[in-house]
Order: sequence, then C-alpha cells, then structure tokens
Amino acid sequence: MLGSSLRELSLKRHGRRRRASSYDRSGGNKDFILVEPGENRIMADITGAGKITHIWMTTASLNAEEQYLHRKLVLRMYWDGEEEPSVEVPLGDFFGLGHGITKNYTSAVLMMSPEDGKSLNCFFPMPFASGARLEIENETQSPVRVYFYVDYEEYHELSGDELRFHAQWNSERLTKGIDCTSVSNEDFSFGGTNTTGADNYVILDAVGKGHYVGCNLNIHNQRFTDKWNWYGEGDDMIFIDGEPWPPSLHGTGMEDYFNTAWCPTQEICTPYHGIILAGGPNWSGKISAYRYHIEDPIMFDKSIRVTIEHGHNNHRSDDYSSTAYWYQTEPHKSFAKLINVVDRLPLPDIQPHDPENRKRIYGFV
Repeated sequence: MLGSSLRELSLKRHGRRRRASSYDRSGGNKDFILVEPGENRIMADITGAGKITHIWMTTASLNAEEQYLHRKLVLRMYWDGEEEPSVEVPLGDFFGLGHGITKNYTSAVLMMSPEDGKSLNCFFPMPFASGARLEIENETQSPVRVYFYVDYEEYHELSGDELRFHAQWNSERLTKGIDCTSVSNEDFSFGGTNTTGADNYVILDAVGKGHYVGCNLNIHNQRFTDKWNWYGEGDDMIFIDGEPWPPSLHGTGMEDYFNTAWCPTQEICTPYHGIILAGGPNWSGKISAYRYHIEDPIMFDKSIRVTIEHGHNNHRSDDYSSTAYWYQTEPHKSFAKLINVVDRLPLPDIQPHDPENRKRIYGFV
C-alpha cells in the first residue's frame, strides 16, 4: 500500500493489481455497457479489501443531438456495504469540469483528454476494507454507451489508518445577492462588510474526522451589463470543528483561493490549481476553476464547512455549482437529495440584456 512517489517505485509491494472494465464478454468489440433511460447500472462490484487507483471513462449517447450529457449521467460510489453513497456527482463534474461540457485539461488527480475532453480520468486513491460498488445512472431520454476501466489493488486487509474517499456536488441556481441598480458599481463590487459568513456559497459541509482535499467551482455570470463585471472578489472562509467567524482559514479573494491573481481572464492548468474556463469579454459567460489540496490537505477532527462569498459581501447573484473532494471516517453525514436533472442543466449561453425579456424567458431579472 505504498504511495506514488518516484522514490517508492523500486520498493517491494504487497497485493495484486485488478481491474473491472466494460470489455465485451463475447470476445467482440462492443466494449461498453448500454445504460437505458432512467436505468442505474453497476460498473464495478468488488469484494474484499483494496484500493481503487485509477478510473477511466468515456460515454456516447445514441442520440447524436444530446446536449449536456455529462450533467445528465450521475456517478455514485459505495464503500464497505454502506447504504448511502460516499460519492454522488454528475459525471462531468466529478471529473473536474461542470456546465455539462468536456474540454481538454490536466491536473494531478483529475483530467479530461482528447478527443475534446471526452476521455475522463481520475487518480484519487479510494480505499475500502470489505468491498466497493460503483454505479452510473442515465437521466437522459436515450440509451447511453458507457466505457470504463476501474483499476484497483487487492489486499489481504486494509490498514486502519485509511480514510474513505468522498465527493459531493452542490449548486445554487442564483446565489442570493443584492440589487445592483441600488448602489454604485464600486459599492456593488467592493462595498459592505461580511462578519459572519452566513450567506456564503457552501462547497462542503461534512461531519466526522478527516481532511478536505479540494474542489472545482463553476460559475455562470448572470449579470448583464457594460459596467465592470468581475464575478469574483469573494473570500473563501473554511470553518473547522465548529469555530466561529472569523475562521482560522480566511482568504482574501476568490482568485487568491484558486492560486491566481488580478481578476484573471486567462486559462491555465497546473497540477494543483487552474482555470479551465475563463469566461468571455468583461468576465461574461461560464467560468470553471479548481484547487486541489494534495500537498496541503485541510484536516478536521469533528466537522468542516468550506464556503466562499459570491462576490464581495455576497453581493452577486450568479449560477454556482461545485464538487468537493475529501477523506473521512465513516459514517458520513447524509447527502442532500440530488436535484432533478432539469434543474441541473446549464442556463442558456446567450441571454437578452433587457430585464423584462430576461424575466419573461427565464423567470428572473
């Protein structure tokens, strides 16, 4: 059960490499499982002790016109016979990019590879003591082909120090902000004070002992203006073990938490942080960023609440979604019910500037 450091590659290892995959059991080339509309299929059902070390997946709808496929498929994982999943995330979001799309990018643990990011890879280690079950659910109206490898190591027994991997998706269609016409643009962007963190967007709210290892955050800028329209400026606030505000981990701005600076407009991917989508002119449109705490995990003994302001002082009303990744003891806090597939779908990319038309078409100003 050694790690992946280059210095450890020559050391003797114990266990056996195994794989669950979608290969054609007849010996042919139909190397996929066909998941019907509304169907939930088991990809891997492993017994005994072990650790998943790599997952590769790709999918194809039989409906060539299907949009946002990667938001309509849901990935779930269960450890050691648990009844509630430790992982429950739309497929694309789990592999690091939201908005129901794919795009080539690379990080240390998650990546999307050619063609056009449709090859999905995960290298988060996922240990289990008595078994693991991975499932995928199809919430489209058409059958979907699912191709996969689940690579794992099989052990005689699992070390008692191994925590279980968790991943959870969250979203807020429109974060609760203020009327941008009621104040100057400077006050809207920089004014006011937040001394509680109560209305921050919540990335993770977990109970138990463990460590948080990062997130991806997806934003769709919903403010239609020719004024300075930077979507960020919100501070990250991470509350550990029920501590009050200010938390011991209080940041200085959204771009700072994601290890970038100065209202970035450029895309970049590094092992532990990046911007996969940087938005359009004046920070319009869709944004996606990630920060993975691989070298600097955030430990907690009782609980953790990872939050971030949506604009300074929570002034902005944008479309937010996120996936949090962490390890902890079991049992974990039950996940909120995943919202229905229609409400998970991205808002239109092109929206009218006239407030009355926006309200008529989309139900909000």
